[in-house]
Amino acid sequence: MAGTFTGTARLTRLALRRDRIQLPLWIVGTTALLAFTYAAEQEQFPTEADRLTALRTAAESPAILMLRNAPSGVTDGDMLAFQILAFLAVLAGFMSTLAVVRHTRQNEETGRTEMVGSMVVGRHASLTAAMIVTAGANLLLAALLALTLIGNGLPAGGSIAFGLGVGAAGLTFGAIAAVAAQVGQGARAANGIAAAAIGAAYLVRGLGDAFGEVRPDGYTMTTAWPTWFSPIGWTTLARPFADDRWWVFVLPVAVFAALLAVAFLLADRRDVGMGMISARPGPARAATALLSPLGLAWRLQRGTLLGWAVAIGLFGVVIGSLAGTVADAFAGNEGAARTIRELGGEGALADSFFTAMLAMVGAMAAGYVVQAMLRVRAEEAGGRVEPLLATATGRLRWLGSHLLVVALGAVFLLLLAGVSAGLVAGLSAGGLADRLPDLGAAALVQTAPALIMIGYVVLVFGLLPRLAVGLGWLGFAVSLIFGQFGELLNLPQAVRDVSPFSHVPALPSAEVSATPLVLLAVVAVALGAAGLALFRRRDLAL
Repeated sequence: MAGTFTGTARLTRLALRRDRIQLPLWIVGTTALLAFTYAAEQEQFPTEADRLTALRTAAESPAILMLRNAPSGVTDGDMLAFQILAFLAVLAGFMSTLAVVRHTRQNEETGRTEMVGSMVVGRHASLTAAMIVTAGANLLLAALLALTLIGNGLPAGGSIAFGLGVGAAGLTFGAIAAVAAQVGQGARAANGIAAAAIGAAYLVRGLGDAFGEVRPDGYTMTTAWPTWFSPIGWTTLARPFADDRWWVFVLPVAVFAALLAVAFLLADRRDVGMGMISARPGPARAATALLSPLGLAWRLQRGTLLGWAVAIGLFGVVIGSLAGTVADAFAGNEGAARTIRELGGEGALADSFFTAMLAMVGAMAAGYVVQAMLRVRAEEAGGRVEPLLATATGRLRWLGSHLLVVALGAVFLLLLAGVSAGLVAGLSAGGLADRLPDLGAAALVQTAPALIMIGYVVLVFGLLPRLAVGLGWLGFAVSLIFGQFGELLNLPQAVRDVSPFSHVPALPSAEVSATPLVLLAVVAVALGAAGLALFRRRDLAL
């Protein structure tokens, strides 16, 4: 039995060397986000009365509860947990899943596992090394988060519970990724399963909080049962700075151990490079569409687009269904109204709300394009591009086909969100198409940041292909934080301007201006053209 773990220590050191840049960036960036959020909170809600006003509004708004979590108190720490705890758990989840898949299935796809396996290495050494590195990263993240809060004068017990909650979520999702790496057909499939698990966990947690009951004090809440089925829900159920429920951490530890045991069991029953779900045999003859690079790109990208379409379509229905309740929920609450206008611009509260929500849809569309465009790196690393380019298909035609499919996919997703939100909002107001034009236009202007992200990923792929995955998601995270949360975090305008999200017109709460959209389009084209030129001149599989 001991022989199955032979070489774990050396593979752990190798994994740490490979991640010497990516993991520190995740950890430091997440900790910095917490520090910025706390500083912004002190300015926005300086008194207990300010916090109480905002929390009373949140307790009456299912939309806010879905995006954040159920409030548990009125102290500085309680307010901080309400604002950002669930989001930090999501970041820890992505950090963990990407690391686990990178050191397991990605190594198999690139041939590293077979090369290392020719030495004296146990069957479970690779997976064990990946889990050790991931566990260490989450423990370090938890410690830094706790120390940051303690350093700002918050109670030590609540600070430790806060940090452990985020780290526990990361560990749980890391174990989910370990199972996904055994089940899926490759790194891309494993990452997709893990990302879907994170999204589902956030949605389930949101539903549990949205359907919770407000306590007699009017601002704290009890959560509904769905929250107990979400790893992110366990993080918020620990209630740091309120009850400090240490016993809740038994759940993620137990699930982590169980999933890790399943992952090891599955690893014993599959061949290297294969998944437990075998690939379906294709037809004897290829479809006519597959004879062109554009048809092949669509075939490879359609599954990703379908998954995002379901999520974004449902989100559009949810925000559209809140059209009739937004104005009432924020009426008479200046603090909450100010926050909504900071996110969605000046104008009617309902319009500011839709602006903020559709900006989040824009962020989701940008996440889709990053995931979809990184498929080209997976195709290259897997050795499937060279045989294709040995035919009459040129490099620019191949990469341009993926670029076109992904760009059209982003437009489709945004249009889907705008139409679903507009139709449901109009139906709620008594006129089916009353809100369709303005919400549809508000969704479509979010195409500009998505195109910027396409150009950015193409540039990174052409310039630094080995770092394309890490830099691609890092660029998305930085753009999201600076653009979507820059106002709330009180970041300098020069910093916020780095993000393409900061330059999108605030429809429907403000008039549209063509100038920023044209400039964003020019930047997107310039980035994409530079990336295509670099890819044309570099060697493959670098």
